Amino acid sequence: MTLAERFRELRKERGWRLKDVAEITGLSIPYLSDLERDRTNPSLETLQTLARAYEMTVNDLLAPVDFYGRRTSSSLPRGLAELIGDPVLGAEITPDWIETLSRIELRGRRPESKRDWYEIYLHLKRVLEG
Repeated sequence: MTLAERFRELRKERGWRLKDVAEITGLSIPYLSDLERDRTNPSLETLQTLARAYEMTVNDLLAPVDFYGRRTSSSLPRGLAELIGDPVLGAEITPDWIETLSRIELRGRRPESKRDWYEIYLHLKRVLEG
């Protein structure tokens, strides 16, 4: 997960708009948008401000972020991590499929349940692998 993805994920999990985050943090909406689009990098002070807004430490804010460009298991979307951990359903899902599935998002929303992720996996597998 990138830092930009982490910012967006935290905001969406709380049902906040950029305007809400701006009001809580005092940061501008355009700046927050640039952070979520990976167009700028935050200062340590900005990380601290955002961590306080999300009621967590900077370490917790950054924990799922993989700064080397590869996803970690702790950065997987909710539901997908449960699917991967399922001894029956998750056994057939390869690392390539995990990477593919973890990128799925439509208008800032992702599937939430293990079942939803599994249905998407089966559908994509059927379409792509024939």
